Amino acid sequence: MDLINIAKRVIDIETDAVACLHHVIDSEFERAINLILNCKGRVVTTGMGKAGHIAKKIAATLASTGTPAFFMHPAEAIHGDLGMITANDIGLFFSHQGQTDEVLRIIPYFKHLKVPLIAITSNADSELARHSDISLILPIKREACPLDLAPTASTTAMLALGDTLALVLLEAHGFKQNDYALLHPGGSLGRRLLIKVEHLMHTGKDNPVVRDDTKLRDAILVMTSSKLAATSVIDQSGSLVGIFVDGDLRRYLMKGQVNLDEPITGLMTKNPKFATPDMMAVKALEILREYKIIELPVCDESHHPIGMIHLHDITRAGIT
Repeated sequence: MDLINIAKRVIDIETDAVACLHHVIDSEFERAINLILNCKGRVVTTGMGKAGHIAKKIAATLASTGTPAFFMHPAEAIHGDLGMITANDIGLFFSHQGQTDEVLRIIPYFKHLKVPLIAITSNADSELARHSDISLILPIKREACPLDLAPTASTTAMLALGDTLALVLLEAHGFKQNDYALLHPGGSLGRRLLIKVEHLMHTGKDNPVVRDDTKLRDAILVMTSSKLAATSVIDQSGSLVGIFVDGDLRRYLMKGQVNLDEPITGLMTKNPKFATPDMMAVKALEILREYKIIELPVCDESHHPIGMIHLHDITRAGIT
């Protein structure tokens, strides 16, 4: 048995199934897109067996890319879940042969509500295609299964066509990165696009600040009393003029002559980099990495330090 050739044959058949979808992108496909764009409700996907798994995935893709959608299991539908359907919805039905009994049994309820139906099927003469307002016919000649039984090429084509619908709708809606992030706050992209410095910065007692005439001994006490090994330094008007961090302290100690009464103004890093509360945390991270520092004062519009953010605050939030 030549396992490698068998595997390549499967890939070839499934590749052909996707390549043939170019023939499905026609005026009926455009009608389906416009129908969904004008939908005031949700896209209700359904299907049984392997086609049902594809329908469920496409509902998730639609919902996460700006088209409200949900999956309804046809067997559950006839036991009460049909109550989830409204007259403003659209049905998107998946069935290879278009003759699946569980799927066909829920069509009358959709018709009763005058809900438009879009069918994705390989059988143009099927009951599903006949009762649908729009039929997207998959040009599937055979399954990749050597018995021509297990749904393989047909489900691959369904998946690709469903994704195509979702992504064309994404562009038609003008769906952008920020929109995607709002729907995916738990993902890395969502965190990068949604979390601001103000959500992570240390404030109040956890925001160490000293005046520029503060003695070194007192500045060290302020630093050690906070969770940060740093303190912002302000002038008489309260504006940020410097930052004193543990690195500055170590460099001073290495000189050998320590005067704890020395004003911090001569030891601090002057005109430090800073963040603003509305700055995206990922931007603050870029500053920290570019200048090889680990703390940033956070200043308001008057350049007063109202907080401080640490490198670890950002990375712990899952922003990298």
